[in-house]
Amino acid sequence: MKKIVVLIAIIGSIIFSSCEGPQGIPGQNGVDGQNGLLSEVFELKNINFSFIDNEYKIYQTLNPPIFAADALLIYRLSGTINETTPIWQPIPRTLFLNINGSDVELDYDFDFSKQDFTIYAGGNFDLANAPSYIQNQTFRIVILPGYFSGKSQKTVDLNDYYAVIKAFKIDDSKVKILK
Repeated sequence: MKKIVVLIAIIGSIIFSSCEGPQGIPGQNGVDGQNGLLSEVFELKNINFSFIDNEYKIYQTLNPPIFAADALLIYRLSGTINETTPIWQPIPRTLFLNINGSDVELDYDFDFSKQDFTIYAGGNFDLANAPSYIQNQTFRIVILPGYFSGKSQKTVDLNDYYAVIKAFKIDDSKVKILK
């Protein structure tokens, strides 16, 4: 019996002991963030939708490309409260309009990849009859790094541009204009 206890003790000490040795050489430091900015905001200002492949769209490449886990949010300038307070509507968005006495729907939507994004405008009527919705449009594009999703933090209302800017500490006074 004593031999079994000793054998179990020896096996247990081998199994539960860990190897130790000198610490290895440190790895290379990672690339520092640009001025501590983690999220970015871009603006497409006074841009027109192009009629391509039987649909209205705006296509832009992302330079540099974003990472696979990153998220992209797009907001459309729908008006202003005053000269310094814009009203941003999240996309996708459906607008219910009355054009020339007819009730119609206009949809804004988008898709994105690591290299580019496309904003679409469509509806149940000929959008050429509503040029104010497809010409001289302004959009804000917000890029959120994917690692934020792993953080435990308060839920952010992604429909509220100002809530997103505040939650992710984005300085939107330094918006980069895309051309």
